[in-house]
Amino acid sequence: MVKLDKIYTRGGDKGQTSLGGGQRVGKNDVRVQAYGTADEANAIIGLARLNADDKVDAMLSRIQNDLFDLGADLCRPQDEGGNDTSLRISEDQVARLEAEIDELNADLEPLTSFILPGGNEIAAWLHMARTVVRRGERLICALAETEAVNPMAIQYANRLSDHLFVLARHVNDGGQNDVLWVPGAHR
Repeated sequence: MVKLDKIYTRGGDKGQTSLGGGQRVGKNDVRVQAYGTADEANAIIGLARLNADDKVDAMLSRIQNDLFDLGADLCRPQDEGGNDTSLRISEDQVARLEAEIDELNADLEPLTSFILPGGNEIAAWLHMARTVVRRGERLICALAETEAVNPMAIQYANRLSDHLFVLARHVNDGGQNDVLWVPGAHR
């Protein structure tokens, strides 16, 4: 378990931070940006939870915990020697998101247009979290171009953005309060 007895260390005062294994990198390193973006999405999901019903809150609680797992995964470069015992996102976490997406989507009308973020407050926060997760996914993919990355981390981010989209529709009265895009409406 994590024990934090001192919150500030001054270790980052010169623009560097430590990865999970102790390696020092710049705070603008793509790996740091990727797990920092997962943390940002987690904070936004915390806002969405403030007014969520029990079912939605339980899903978002699991997702918040998963986002810490994702951050733990990303903050430790993979050991390519096969000795990696680090916490990694698993296929089961991706499968759980897929099952929840399928369950939620079963009650929604098919889309006839793209959706503008909004509807109600929870949906708006979920759409905000979705866009942040998409940014995180792009950063994870950028990292994967230069370093070994757990492929489940990419899949999890991809599926999570889909989950948040469907969940936003669900909390918008089953999609009834979705705000639809009208192409060229204000030309």
